[in-house]
Amino acid sequence: MKKIFFSSLILLIYSTFSWSQSKPDLDKKVSELLSKMTIEEKIGQMTQITVTNFEEKGKPGVFDRVKLKEAIQNYHIGSILNVPNPGAQTTKQWNDVLTTISNEANKTRLKIPVLYGIDAIHGSSYTAGATLFPQQIGIAATFNTAIAKNEAEISAYETRASSIPWVFSPDLDLPRNPSWSRMWESFGEDPYLSSQMGTSFVEGFQGNDVGFKYNVASCMKHFIGYGSTTTGKDRTPSIIPERVLRQYDLTIYQAAIKAGAKSVMISSGEINGTPVHASKYLITDVLKNELGFQGVVVTDWQDIIYLHTRHKVAETNRDAVRISVNAGIDMSMVPDNYSFYNDLLDLVAKGEVPMSRIDDAVSRILKMKFELNLFQNTVANLKDYPKFGSKEFIDAAYNAAAESITLLKNNAVLPLNKADKILVTGPTANSMKNLNGGWSYNWQGENSDFYAADKFTILKALQNKVGKENVLYTKGADLAIEDDLEIQKALDLAKDASKIVLCLGEKNYTETPGDISDLYLSASQIKLALALAKLNKPIILVLNEGRPRLISNFEDKMSAVIQCYLPGNEGARALVDILYGDVNPSGKLPYNYPRYPNSLEKYNRKYTESLGDEEQNNDAKYEKSYSPQFEFGTGLSYTTFGYSNLKMDKTEINNTDTLTVSVDVTNTGKVSGKESVLLYLSDIYASITPEVKALKRFEKISLKPNETKTVTFVLNQKDLQFVNNDLKWISEKGAFKIQISNLTTEFMLK
Repeated sequence: MKKIFFSSLILLIYSTFSWSQSKPDLDKKVSELLSKMTIEEKIGQMTQITVTNFEEKGKPGVFDRVKLKEAIQNYHIGSILNVPNPGAQTTKQWNDVLTTISNEANKTRLKIPVLYGIDAIHGSSYTAGATLFPQQIGIAATFNTAIAKNEAEISAYETRASSIPWVFSPDLDLPRNPSWSRMWESFGEDPYLSSQMGTSFVEGFQGNDVGFKYNVASCMKHFIGYGSTTTGKDRTPSIIPERVLRQYDLTIYQAAIKAGAKSVMISSGEINGTPVHASKYLITDVLKNELGFQGVVVTDWQDIIYLHTRHKVAETNRDAVRISVNAGIDMSMVPDNYSFYNDLLDLVAKGEVPMSRIDDAVSRILKMKFELNLFQNTVANLKDYPKFGSKEFIDAAYNAAAESITLLKNNAVLPLNKADKILVTGPTANSMKNLNGGWSYNWQGENSDFYAADKFTILKALQNKVGKENVLYTKGADLAIEDDLEIQKALDLAKDASKIVLCLGEKNYTETPGDISDLYLSASQIKLALALAKLNKPIILVLNEGRPRLISNFEDKMSAVIQCYLPGNEGARALVDILYGDVNPSGKLPYNYPRYPNSLEKYNRKYTESLGDEEQNNDAKYEKSYSPQFEFGTGLSYTTFGYSNLKMDKTEINNTDTLTVSVDVTNTGKVSGKESVLLYLSDIYASITPEVKALKRFEKISLKPNETKTVTFVLNQKDLQFVNNDLKWISEKGAFKIQISNLTTEFMLK
């Protein structure tokens, strides 16, 4: 894939100018400043407050200068987060906000700048007019790390144009339950895919010099095990053996740390009975000491307080502060009072939190502020950001959506004919908030239709494509409430249409408001689908959802199924271009799409998770144990690809060798297309029960009709290893199988 001009421009500027500082110089600056600080100033640096705490009563978005002065002058706060009411700000408004904060900070004794952080989840999503990309789950579906990096570069550029230097992204959670409300914020169910995408995000955000005016500091989150709740509900307990935690979850963070991530946000959950915010073992022993993380450790929203009020491991808020800071927390997202400041000041005075712990935390915070160049400049010059919201950036978001959208089924009904009259129906067909999801302009994303009013919904994109006269529309169903009159309207209109585009999915949500008790699509939508199916007309099911909602009770009646995920502001245009064949779909599922609510196996399952399937496959008395609706890596195209000549440079290796694997991929169809080549590895026998297969490499290629490309992968020793019961990474002698598409080959580790 060609790099867009923006990336090349940034690299050129990097080679000409660099504000990077050597480590000795940086350490000296931090040490000198730290030596001048009072204990009050130090603890203030560890305090993060939400910006809405400083608003005038009854005047959303207007600073109460007295409150701001109190926070910065009296409590010495080091960080502010969030978006002023009522929602997304223009770059000019952000400039004014950050100027006000900066001016107040410059009145302090040491003039330490305030570090502003924001949830830039799929673009600079709290800035009006910014470029919004597909959510992370869609980026994962591209299997294209260049797209991931480019998104982060553009997001960084537009966030810095908003004068904000710190983003709470990427999300590196590994979801184990598909009902989890933050699944769409992740890169899916595979740790290798997640680590590669996470690394690309970190590199894109931070560039070669995080202090450069087009870069931001990243914050990987949520360390650790947050996506593995046993209930599938947000912020509920996880039970994860440490061996499993290390083999899967920890590797993702390890990759992001290696890429240079400047900060990390701690999980709001608990693992095996210990809230992560209270775990000195996970935060200090593992994250800081074992993995060597040198950046800032920040809490999630109010999570120190929750150690007392929710988790019940601290009898008082003061105890919660003591436990968490001693565990290794550097900054508390309090976020709307000064209890952390007051309690920590008392704890240090009475020797319950050592001064060394305070100095370590503050040093990390000051280091990041120096690295971000905040002591020289905290407010953007808007003239430096001519590409903000530009066509170039919008095209990049469109391309990301086009490569993410995944064709799961096609019974020769797609591409559509532009001359056909179609019925468009379903509750997600005509709303931008369903395309964007949460963290879009505000927390839950409910205002996307206002802020993105100039963008195309699916309905409007279809009308723009083939003309309003060829597109019939009615809502057909509500997301939650059954409406027989609306269904009848859809049935009546369908009589005049040759095909039906049925748009189903979910409301906008994130975190606890997105908790569900039923993984099936809502009854109102299922009723609409079944009613339309009785017409015996081709139905193209378009799924617009953050997690795989079950469709097994009507999927067999659909002629085609397309998974859009949450494709962002340009997603509808990309979808419609795919529907009509102007774009060839190339996305692949980054998770198993389950068929039943009690059959939630991951693609890299253990053999016992599909026990007896081979023997019972032809026996009507038995259901297959492993039978996802669509498996991880599924993704169809309008062309076909043939795989051949799977080769290895050796069939036996020792414990220091690498292994080079190659395969030829040919476009055997009639149109150009993109294909993600996925390499899976299987350890045939191992002392810890092996996975059926595990993704180890991937590469996305473009092929013209009849064109062949040779794709080469190099596997190293770490790819052969697993974590044993002694918590050590080991590989064992024996046979391994490599699978690429329908081809397999084996080698021996001697």
